[in-house]
Amino acid sequence: MTTLIQTPTHNSVIAASEKKVWTDAEFMALPDDGHRYEIMDGELIDMGNSGALHGYVCSLLVMSLMSYVLPKKLGVILDSSTAFKMKNGNKRAPDVSFFAKERLQGITELPTGFLDGAPDLVVEVLSPGNTVEEIDRKLVEYFENGARLVWVISPNQHYVLVYRSAQEPDRLLKSIDFLDGEDVIPGFTLPVTSLFQKLSF
Repeated sequence: MTTLIQTPTHNSVIAASEKKVWTDAEFMALPDDGHRYEIMDGELIDMGNSGALHGYVCSLLVMSLMSYVLPKKLGVILDSSTAFKMKNGNKRAPDVSFFAKERLQGITELPTGFLDGAPDLVVEVLSPGNTVEEIDRKLVEYFENGARLVWVISPNQHYVLVYRSAQEPDRLLKSIDFLDGEDVIPGFTLPVTSLFQKLSF
């Protein structure tokens, strides 16, 4: 029998029973209700709605990355509606993703389904409901599935944690610092402060 479970954060478990294996078709057939879903250990996780500040920071970053990556044909930038298949069967949907062209060789059009493995660059923008345990688990999965660089961004506290492995962050960036694409998106830089601007109109 399927039971409904509510968690104390905004990430609520929709259905829990014995571990279900979700097909791509089943996952893609979920209702377009404005929510973002992930699959973890066979359970469907409602990631909830993130709010205006979260969406604005994500949009600024997508715009900056897209304007750099596309002209140089380095790969593709994908938004939070894109899920990726992990080796353990989980489907994760980072807030912003970069998938390098080297991993898309022989593909002239992106699939309507899901790409295998984690993106080369993963960006998670923190929401009030995120927990340390949740982010730690995602970091482990991302790096086990091919991620090379992860940015964890806090819109409320105006910092970015840069990870090259799941163990601990390499750097803490503040508003005076620059995001750096390193060897993942060579040459890309962005002032951290540009993500946290006050509205001025």
